[in-house]
Amino acid sequence: MRMRGMGNTGRAVVLALGAALVAGGCTVQGTGPDGKGRAPVHIDVSRASPPGHSSPEHGPEEQSPEEHSSEGRSPEEHSPAERRPSSAPPARPPARVLWKSGDTGRDVRELQARLRQVEWLADGPTGTYDEPTGQAVSGFQGKRGLPRTGTTDTATWQRLLDMTHEPGQWDLYLMGGQPAAAPDPRCLTGRVLCISKSSRTLRWMIDGRTVSTTAVRFGSQRTPTREGVFEVYWKSREHWSTLYDSAMPYAMFFSGGQAVHYSYDFAAHGYAGASHGCVNVRDEGAIADLYAQVRNGDKVVVYQ
Repeated sequence: MRMRGMGNTGRAVVLALGAALVAGGCTVQGTGPDGKGRAPVHIDVSRASPPGHSSPEHGPEEQSPEEHSSEGRSPEEHSPAERRPSSAPPARPPARVLWKSGDTGRDVRELQARLRQVEWLADGPTGTYDEPTGQAVSGFQGKRGLPRTGTTDTATWQRLLDMTHEPGQWDLYLMGGQPAAAPDPRCLTGRVLCISKSSRTLRWMIDGRTVSTTAVRFGSQRTPTREGVFEVYWKSREHWSTLYDSAMPYAMFFSGGQAVHYSYDFAAHGYAGASHGCVNVRDEGAIADLYAQVRNGDKVVVYQ
């Protein structure tokens, strides 16, 4: 049936009414030429375009498969990264290793000096990251709940810094090993035991050439080691001090009762103690070699 006189506006109303009926679940039935009813005509408006617009195969607002968001997918469809809670903290990077077995130097000395302060290391510092140092670090780590690696990482070092104080010069060289000071000008000629109080070292020198160097210890403020130029006047291999009732092996006397000699106390405790005025040597092998070379009459220079 054709409607005459119906303008565009009327047709739009009819179309809208038909769409509403379809959306509500209804159908429009027509009749065929024989007057019988035809099959219901379904009008699909789910993908209908607005009036005046075409319906291309892929509209401008449709997304390609790569552009689909994860919304609406089941949990099984999400990737592991998408399923991970966004609030999870990032993994902490491992602590950086600072020193390990075999390392040497001043930093290792400071590590050892600080371990001595908290009583995890008995000997040293030696300046070499040896087995006792590794064992001390491992024990310190275990006590503080840190991984027992035996190597010093940033976490271990920071914990040790928090528990100790800055070691002094002679804490770092408690058992010797410090560099020797420049020789006094009076040591540059002849055969000389050149002894520096500032660096606590003894150079054995011949005609300005250093033959050997060893760490030494001096008297306390109450019994200071005398300074000046002397000479060796008596050697006594197995000397015993009747004044202090103590052994003085490899003694080389240069000023009254003061001598260069080996000290068991210096070997055991380092600079934690002092002599009664003598020049103590802690390395028994070094003093044995020196004793064999020095002769009576050789010069001794003690200076700051």
